[in-house]
Amino acid sequence: MTAVAVRLGPRVGVVMTLAAFLGLVAFFWPFVVAPGTFGSSYAPPLIFGVLLVLVLCVVLSEIAEGGIDSKALAMLGVLSAVNAALRPLGAGTAGIETVFFVLVLAGRVYGPGFGFTLGCTSLFASALITGGVGPWMPYQMFGCAFVGMLAGLLPRASGRREVLMLAVYGSLSGYLFGFLLNLSFWPFSLDPNSSIAYLPGLPFTEQWHRYLAFDLATSLGWDTGRAVTNFVCVLLAGPAVLTTFRRAARKARFRAPVRFAAPRTAESDPH
Repeated sequence: MTAVAVRLGPRVGVVMTLAAFLGLVAFFWPFVVAPGTFGSSYAPPLIFGVLLVLVLCVVLSEIAEGGIDSKALAMLGVLSAVNAALRPLGAGTAGIETVFFVLVLAGRVYGPGFGFTLGCTSLFASALITGGVGPWMPYQMFGCAFVGMLAGLLPRASGRREVLMLAVYGSLSGYLFGFLLNLSFWPFSLDPNSSIAYLPGLPFTEQWHRYLAFDLATSLGWDTGRAVTNFVCVLLAGPAVLTTFRRAARKARFRAPVRFAAPRTAESDPH
């Protein structure tokens, strides 16, 4: 069961689709724009990073304009704070990331719009708390937004099948997040003479093979730690957290219409 906490109208849907497309272009910029095109080798990721921040502001403002009510906003604030507090517990230790399993479960219960927004706000709050503000932050925010959004788009399931599906998805999303984030700095991380370094002008297929080799050689172990953490956390805590989130959704009754009734007077009361 999914309790849609953020309503995605046609306009918000179009904006999110365009934002997702621009986000993919920003991540895959090494295959689109060669370093030095804008006068500096470091200009493309900075330009795309600023552009991602602007796009995220537009998406969040569109969602806030009419797609999210006060109860969903309160839930978003609570879960953003929880994720921001959880992230420092594991980040930096063998790839263990404790922020993703809450994001996956919340996206599943409250819908793709909520998952997208929670991914952005969680990483933003975490960056402010841990001092992790930098050119990489927009990419991290967008990567987590993708993880939360896709969790809300998973097919219907229930019981153990749902928990297992979410655990597998959480594991895959750990690899996906690392794969996307590596693209933002790959062109600057190695000696150009390396066989897995970015080399402007190569055909797409050879460039792609170089990146796959780079990702496997430098990031596979770290991403595996994240994937295993996600799988174990969802498998163990998933049933209880899903039940808690759904109970909260039933009590909050997101998107329920508000009706005002005139107060009853003594004259109109038959008793």
